[in-house]
Amino acid sequence: MKLIILDRDGVINHDSDQFIKSPDEWKPIAGSLDAIARLNQAGYRVVVATNQSGLGRGLFCMAMLNQIHAKMHKLVGQAGGRIDAVFLCPHPADAECDCRKPKPGLFRDIAKRYHTDLTGVPAIGDALRDLQAAGEVGAKPILVRTGKGARTLASGGVPEGTPVYADLAEAVTALTRSGEAG
Repeated sequence: MKLIILDRDGVINHDSDQFIKSPDEWKPIAGSLDAIARLNQAGYRVVVATNQSGLGRGLFCMAMLNQIHAKMHKLVGQAGGRIDAVFLCPHPADAECDCRKPKPGLFRDIAKRYHTDLTGVPAIGDALRDLQAAGEVGAKPILVRTGKGARTLASGGVPEGTPVYADLAEAVTALTRSGEAG
């Protein structure tokens, strides 16, 4: 089984400092939905690992988050793709949970669910915390410049050897062309 882990906000859809609080605010980044379909066609199971602290902050409820994800699944499906599962951390940043990236809890949950070792599994994110969580479990961190990606790159601290791409579409092209990104 080939598995890939994607962050949501800033990788699949446009991010917002005010949080994505409704389906109307969830807008895909150009090329991202087709990129997910290409991953599926290349035999990948696509899993999303996302911090959603807006839940813990009371900015939206689980029913609203489910509506946002229903829109995401529908639009990915219309592009010919599929997201197999969404793993999320609902806790605010000050919570001492293990599931909020950069901690590896979401990734460990993915490994447990899919009965697999995540060593070398591509994990695409736009923030340092995405890359750090991936690295904690031996996954292969990949940075995109969309969302917070350009700021993340400029801030430094990106793990050495992390491939950097303009967006999810470019990362997927590299991944599916070479068999592995980088």
